[in-house]
Amino acid sequence: MVKRHAEDSLETVNTEASPLSKKARVEEYPEVQAQSNGHPPSNLSKLANGHRYDNVTRNENKSPILDEQKEAISKVVSHLSPIPHIEDWEDRERDEEDEELSAYSAISRQTAPTEGYSDLYLDTIDRSVLDFDFEKLCSISVSNINVYACLVCGKYYQGRGPKSHAYFHALEIGHHIYVNMQTKKVYVLPEGYEVKSKSLEDIKFVVDPKLPKEEVIMLDKVAKDAWDLSGKKYRPGFVGMNNIKENDYFNAVIQALAHIPPLRNFFMLEDLSSKSELVQRFSVLVRKIWNTRAFKVHVSPHELIQQVSRQSNKKFDLLHQSDPVDFLSWFLNNMHLALGGSKTKPGTSIIHRVFQGKLKVESQQITAKADAGDRLRFEEAAEVIVETMRYLMLTLDLPAAPLFQDEIDRNIIPQVPLTSILSKYDGLKAQEHLSMRKRYRLLHPLPPFLLFHIKRFSKNKFVSERNPTIVTFPVRSLDMAPYVEPNPALHSPGEPIWYDLVANVTHEAVRTRDDSVEGEAERKVWRVQMRDRARDEWLQVQDLFVERVATETLFTKESYLMVWERRRDGKGKGRN
Repeated sequence: MVKRHAEDSLETVNTEASPLSKKARVEEYPEVQAQSNGHPPSNLSKLANGHRYDNVTRNENKSPILDEQKEAISKVVSHLSPIPHIEDWEDRERDEEDEELSAYSAISRQTAPTEGYSDLYLDTIDRSVLDFDFEKLCSISVSNINVYACLVCGKYYQGRGPKSHAYFHALEIGHHIYVNMQTKKVYVLPEGYEVKSKSLEDIKFVVDPKLPKEEVIMLDKVAKDAWDLSGKKYRPGFVGMNNIKENDYFNAVIQALAHIPPLRNFFMLEDLSSKSELVQRFSVLVRKIWNTRAFKVHVSPHELIQQVSRQSNKKFDLLHQSDPVDFLSWFLNNMHLALGGSKTKPGTSIIHRVFQGKLKVESQQITAKADAGDRLRFEEAAEVIVETMRYLMLTLDLPAAPLFQDEIDRNIIPQVPLTSILSKYDGLKAQEHLSMRKRYRLLHPLPPFLLFHIKRFSKNKFVSERNPTIVTFPVRSLDMAPYVEPNPALHSPGEPIWYDLVANVTHEAVRTRDDSVEGEAERKVWRVQMRDRARDEWLQVQDLFVERVATETLFTKESYLMVWERRRDGKGKGRN
């Protein structure tokens, strides 16, 4: 650029044109409708690139270059809108949303299908990919509010409005049939109308299976087979349960609970829509286990175990092994409270009415004068403290396994009869606990169902030990009368109290390769054995595998948790 002397006027200097970049930046400024806000251009604040327009026209005698710049800036400023206040932005945003929604509604929403096209898109439904067992979360927003399932691909999406994920999925992929996971209503998107067709009833039933009371009552009386979509035969109530990662302990307990008739009937027939999420999800899972019109021969506990994981602060989840008895204790207590049960009053929920019983505990202090060889003998002169406690589960202690065996008996597994370890509750055999000798006795009335926990695992400071002792037991006709304190007002003395086995959770230690110093590790495998009342057969379920087992071989497994049902008065002793 040529240097200008101070005395020379601006008009006489041969200047070069302004940089092209500035001119291009002005010309490429986005155009805005001048009248969009209803304000005339005369009211605009004359601002351009951070400078007031008045400052550009300081001299009447301007060069042609400045005239060109002024003309370009005026063109831009004339297209600018006034800068609104902050509150104006909120009003404008709401107006734009309303206009957009009204435009969508006017163009694409229908209240009913076009005449003659009521079954449109129904042929695109693929029942083989539908799986309603997993937690109802949108696959994009991970929200559990207003979730719809695409009946073409099986994925979950949130909402069905013009801005929803399901709406855009319908436009982008071309999947048009969706079912609301709460109301069970089926809609066509993007049109938005509801489909009312009898051909969709099977899908609505699988989403939330509800059997009528007549069918529920007959579940244990009439043997019934069913077939899935692929034609595979299965028994309702005896279906596999998916082991997602390490939740086989969870599967075994839930399967056992689902075969306790009063508990099963309660969760299948009662309206629990006002109860907590834990109660509702367990109810749905029980109904899916006994579903007679299932699309597949197994179920997944994903929904329930996710809720359990949240409520237990991840103490019980699908990624880590846990103890079935610990989980059952937590589950029964939380279900009792979720159903409105009281912490102090007995029999305030179905849980307590089915499992809760009373126990008398006698305690006596072990003094220093006690004979070392007879520490557990109750002394007549010393004070005996008597307490009455309530229980949901009875713990049975196994005798210590032999540490050494000779060469002949090296392959013999120790065995003990169930009646032997039940003698803990005969009121005569004492145990030592925290410098106290204790003895236990069951009280009338016994609950309809007894839960036995056979204690196999013990921990010390260094290692966790397993007792492999086999417990032998009769499948039917276990007499509990010797372990109950007589009460003529409630039960005739000398009369037996028969219990029959309902379910048996077993443990198996499977050795696996390990890179640690030991070289091998034990992995716990949990199974459950359940009785088919309608056929009088026993079946064993391990995750997805269901097989028949002989009644005579049930005790050959390491029993860990047993469910016994009290036989009603008037029934015979039956078969052993």
